[in-house]
Amino acid sequence: MRREIFAAAVLAALVCGCEYAPRALPLDMDGPTAEWPEYGGDKGAQRYSPLDQITPENVARLDVAWEYRHGDAADGRGEYKRTSFQATPIVVDERLYFCTAFNRVISLDPRTGRELWKFDPELAAKSGPGPYPLTCRGVAHWSDTKPALQGTCRARIFTGTRDAELIALDARTGLPCADFGKNGRVPLREGLGAHEEWEYYPTSAPLVIDDVVVVGALVADNVRVDAPGGVVRAFDVRSGALRWAWDPVAPGASAPEDGRRYAAGTPNVWAPLSADAERGIVYVPTGNPSPDLFGGERDGIDHYGSSVVALDAADGTVRWYFQTVHHDVWDYDVPTPPSLFSHAGVGGGRPALAQPTKMGHVFLLDSTTGEPLYPIEERIVPGDGVAGEQLSRTQPFPTHPPSLHPARLDIDDAFGFHPFDTADCKDRIAALRNDGLFTPPSLTGTLQYPGSAGGPNWGGVSIDPMAGVMFVNQMHSAAVVTLIPREEFDALDADSAVYPEELYPMKGTPYGVKRSPLLSSAGAPCNPPPWGTLTAVDLATGKTLWRSNLGTTRDQAPWPMWLDLGAPNLGGSVVTAGGLVFIGATTDKFFRAFDARNGQEVWRRRIPYTASATPATYRLSADDKQMVVVAAGGHGWSQPGDALIAYALRD
Repeated sequence: MRREIFAAAVLAALVCGCEYAPRALPLDMDGPTAEWPEYGGDKGAQRYSPLDQITPENVARLDVAWEYRHGDAADGRGEYKRTSFQATPIVVDERLYFCTAFNRVISLDPRTGRELWKFDPELAAKSGPGPYPLTCRGVAHWSDTKPALQGTCRARIFTGTRDAELIALDARTGLPCADFGKNGRVPLREGLGAHEEWEYYPTSAPLVIDDVVVVGALVADNVRVDAPGGVVRAFDVRSGALRWAWDPVAPGASAPEDGRRYAAGTPNVWAPLSADAERGIVYVPTGNPSPDLFGGERDGIDHYGSSVVALDAADGTVRWYFQTVHHDVWDYDVPTPPSLFSHAGVGGGRPALAQPTKMGHVFLLDSTTGEPLYPIEERIVPGDGVAGEQLSRTQPFPTHPPSLHPARLDIDDAFGFHPFDTADCKDRIAALRNDGLFTPPSLTGTLQYPGSAGGPNWGGVSIDPMAGVMFVNQMHSAAVVTLIPREEFDALDADSAVYPEELYPMKGTPYGVKRSPLLSSAGAPCNPPPWGTLTAVDLATGKTLWRSNLGTTRDQAPWPMWLDLGAPNLGGSVVTAGGLVFIGATTDKFFRAFDARNGQEVWRRRIPYTASATPATYRLSADDKQMVVVAAGGHGWSQPGDALIAYALRD
């Protein structure tokens, strides 16, 4: 009907010979309403919203509704190290909640952006070595339905901090819940053995299921063999008492002999969690045992490494697990929350789980049993690692969908902006060991493609469950990994390495390691563009529906080198019933919307900092507009910032 009205108006203008200015159609206020109560939209991390007020036809009218600046940004010159504002806000009970890189928790009026309260944990740990910027990706909400608890802290916000504490706050006031742990705080370092404060702390949002709050943590990569373990723990939401702990060691493993409660060096769980509340399952994406890039000293602790693990929410026992990489020595840990969905055309309509990995693989599993919904092939891969390594001779490859990322970068693929640049990249590729995906780290230097940042990373995927379509953003860049014999490494000045070049000691092994992106002399990736993509996959057929370049060289390259070649990206997408995919994530300062049907970029807006975060969308009532909100706060590769920006359609 709208198209007929528009055509009639244009025809009338031509007949009368007068000038015509198109008139915006009235805003449709009849559609559904929805909040955004979980980090991933729902507990299953689907990142789908039923809201349909904003569409490809009217998205051009999307403009800033409000902007909030929290002030928690640092560039490394003060007492805090570099920050990245990566939070996805949650919106529940008509309140918006998020955390900053300094672990302050803030509540806003989601309609206006007006501050309601803020809580400052007053961090003791403000800095530390390593490439990681300070960050907090999200918080969790819980509300008690028991009549006896209708007062203070009936609704709670949970957050993890850089000081490795789990904190419970009153959702209405922001005050600590005195009955939770000690004055609202539960320490998370207990039982992990001696370690530096920067080696262990949570960065992703806690997850609430039933009456427990579940939390994992980052463990610093490649520091030492006996790093803090990757235990996942569940605490009572009211008292903070420990309800269960899952120590990711092989079944039947003996207890630690060094006085720790939890085993050292086990796979950590730094990425966001997801859950099936109806079936009482927590889904855990695991990382690598310590260290990441040499596994000769692991002695079996990688049983659950680089896996998706289903835990019983009541007691933490393992219901099933699926390993995406065997004996991972590439830092190809599982970085994304497992996404739950169900569609009649996928696996016969069985409850399904999509698990993306950094290699561009997406494993579709039965979420109740872990059984693959489609064939997975164990393929032979290079098996000759350095002395002391014990590589797996095969690795799992999904067939439906097939890998979404190229598995090899050859000399003839070398890219350059001019012939000299291309020749330089060819020489660099030729000098490296390069046997395709899963080429082992070597003493002479190994080409790793994709690099350990992905492919996909913690932004994960969004899934339209009605259409059975998955949307995934990836970066496309190669890396160089070089193992360095211990005596030679110890003679180096590791502090002299400047990001993105990384030097790691891997203490307790015969090697240290150097890792860096594979760049030309001009500073551009040696692999051909696009360097960032957004891809739509039909989950029923496994086929790619479309792939669009995501991002430009702007804000990284000087003008006039602003090219639509795609860009490295960290963060994720949201898909709506209105037919749009919203995403920031890129190294250029833009927030974008794509038409979910064809991948056309239909809207973009300049933002003050890069949006290395995943957006959220909500509409509180029939009288409200749909809003889309995103954190713009930079990353290690861009200027740190502090902007939370909400968009809505102009009247």
